[in-house]
Amino acid sequence: MNSAFVFSCVLYFIYVIFRSRKTIHMLQQNKYNAKNTYIKWVINNLDKCFKDLSIIFIFLIMFLFYKNSLVLMIFFNIICLILIISELTYSGQTKLPLKYTSRVKRLVFTDSILHLIPIIIMSFIVKDSNMVFMYLTLGFIAFINSVYVLLAVYINMPVEKLVGLYYKVKAKNKLQSMNNLKVIGITGSYGKTSSKNILNDILNIKYNSLPTPKNFNTPFGLMITINNYLDKFTDVFIAEMGACQQHDIEELCDLVKPKYGIITKIGVAHLATFGSRENIQKTKFELIENLPEDGLGILNGDDEWQRSYKIKNSCKTKWIGINSEDVDVRATDISLSPEGTRFNVIFKGDDNKYPFETKLLGYNNVYNILSSIALGKEFGMTIEQLRAGVAKVKAVEHRLELKKQGDITIIDDAYNSNPTGSKMALDVLKMMPGKHIVVTPGMIELGEEEYEKNKEFGKFIADCADEVILVGQAQTKPIQDGLKEMNYDESHIHIINDVMRSFDMVKTLKDGETYVLLENDLPDIFNEK
Repeated sequence: MNSAFVFSCVLYFIYVIFRSRKTIHMLQQNKYNAKNTYIKWVINNLDKCFKDLSIIFIFLIMFLFYKNSLVLMIFFNIICLILIISELTYSGQTKLPLKYTSRVKRLVFTDSILHLIPIIIMSFIVKDSNMVFMYLTLGFIAFINSVYVLLAVYINMPVEKLVGLYYKVKAKNKLQSMNNLKVIGITGSYGKTSSKNILNDILNIKYNSLPTPKNFNTPFGLMITINNYLDKFTDVFIAEMGACQQHDIEELCDLVKPKYGIITKIGVAHLATFGSRENIQKTKFELIENLPEDGLGILNGDDEWQRSYKIKNSCKTKWIGINSEDVDVRATDISLSPEGTRFNVIFKGDDNKYPFETKLLGYNNVYNILSSIALGKEFGMTIEQLRAGVAKVKAVEHRLELKKQGDITIIDDAYNSNPTGSKMALDVLKMMPGKHIVVTPGMIELGEEEYEKNKEFGKFIADCADEVILVGQAQTKPIQDGLKEMNYDESHIHIINDVMRSFDMVKTLKDGETYVLLENDLPDIFNEK
């Protein structure tokens, strides 16, 4: 065994582990390649995945020093040290850090073994005559790291399926043992998390309610919530249900068996993976069509995609709305201000108007509150209890959340922007006093409609923003086109590639009382740096 070569391999192994950590980070943000999302990301980001220059250096060494094994090793070691230092000193932005879950730990272990196998074999067969080939092989493995980690994913797949089956059976058994538990499912193209948190705050006036935490809206997220947080004192379980293709909601319904369902709004979110609006519509209604006959679905009467759908279920439905009069629960006389929202609620068959107040901003939140009021009334809550619940509803993190920083007020709407929500966020910004600044990278996953929706977004921005900070030159091209079409002053358009720079830029652009709308915050997989 060549001890000098082994030392080179140790340095190399340290480097590829750093590389794999970055790759696994992107893999995690692409849901561990569920529905081949990671493979599609790699194909669309070849420049990011294969920018490692180590293989180029290896070729250089091969041609310059192929006859001198000592110089070859020295060069290889220097290259590895430089690459390790570059990884250690890398200061790029990370909005959503890698979560070291049990699955990630298993993946790191398998990936490490896959890297160690060729290293161990080479350590026993390396000679001066074949050293160039050995280094070339190591360099090539580092170069295709994005593919190498994917191999580890496929190797771990049987184990992950067994782990998933274990937790699924455990969760289903636990739910079946809780006969009096009310299970509510919430889905929609957007507004799911806000609706879930609003419903939880209102129901907790009377019941012990448990929502899925954060955006735990996948099968594993629901299993974790059920197995770790649900207990005998829970009266109501609120399950947020996410989907990116047909039958995803059906799978979640099979797990939790909801008796009650809420559809927020049906839009074009994830259109790229669904393929069509009709597929999105069918998938969202999988929730209502999987309710039992004595169940209840809460639907939005102002949403044409809900109104036009023929439900294949005989369960009861209640409709909420603002513009539509033929609904069961309607909001009227809506008044928005920087302090919150006031409105009246009318129930079908009741001539009275019931006033409500909330600290939340925007029409989207009024819809979410109406759904909660409709379901709360079904659960036997009084108007006084519902009023108290609505008044105490807390702002949801990153969803039109106000944050005061001196004379700058941040309107944080950074989570998962969509065409309807972004327009309403701009409406909120428009009613605020003082200078208006918009910071955004635009909207994603809108399929063939992405360009037009972002261009339209740019036109809306032109109507209410004094300054625009766009994150990503290529990503925000449609917004730039929309602004230009509205003859927006280009000297007030600022384009950066690192969202972290926007905060320093805001400080230079502010003027007295300033309101800054943060609209969407793309995950690291969309970085243009």
